[in-house]
Amino acid sequence: MLLDWITVISLIGIGLLLVVVELIFVPGTTVVGILGFILTAIGIWIGYAALGTNTGHVILATTVLVAGIAFFYSFRSDSWTRFALKEQNRSRVNEDEQHTLTVGQEGTTVSALRPQGTALFTERHYQVQTRSEFLAPNTPIRIVKLDQNKIIVEAIS
Repeated sequence: MLLDWITVISLIGIGLLLVVVELIFVPGTTVVGILGFILTAIGIWIGYAALGTNTGHVILATTVLVAGIAFFYSFRSDSWTRFALKEQNRSRVNEDEQHTLTVGQEGTTVSALRPQGTALFTERHYQVQTRSEFLAPNTPIRIVKLDQNKIIVEAIS
């Protein structure tokens, strides 16, 4: 009888914890929430089967009450804000590494430019783009415009 109570309480407790974790940390319907619901249902079912109908009703009512209080407290209070991501990443790729390229400098494409790809200038690889044209690998190119971190190139004819 004590083992039945321990089993019921642990299944329902773990199940409710998984459902709360799914609601707060893993939004959407996922395996965590489904597993939590299943464990809670199994705990209630074992309460009915092993402890009787009247005790099963009490377990069901208590589980619904505890779940409602847990969900209300989880969303109402600021207890979950310490787990939430509050910082934003506003940096850009290669922002701290300024290039020393100039307009008119020549290089070759390393990958196909469709219209973006990789090019080689002074033994260094750079992300470049064309003005909506396709360039095959190993094509000689020239820089026509430098706009912040964008390097616009064209094929050398």
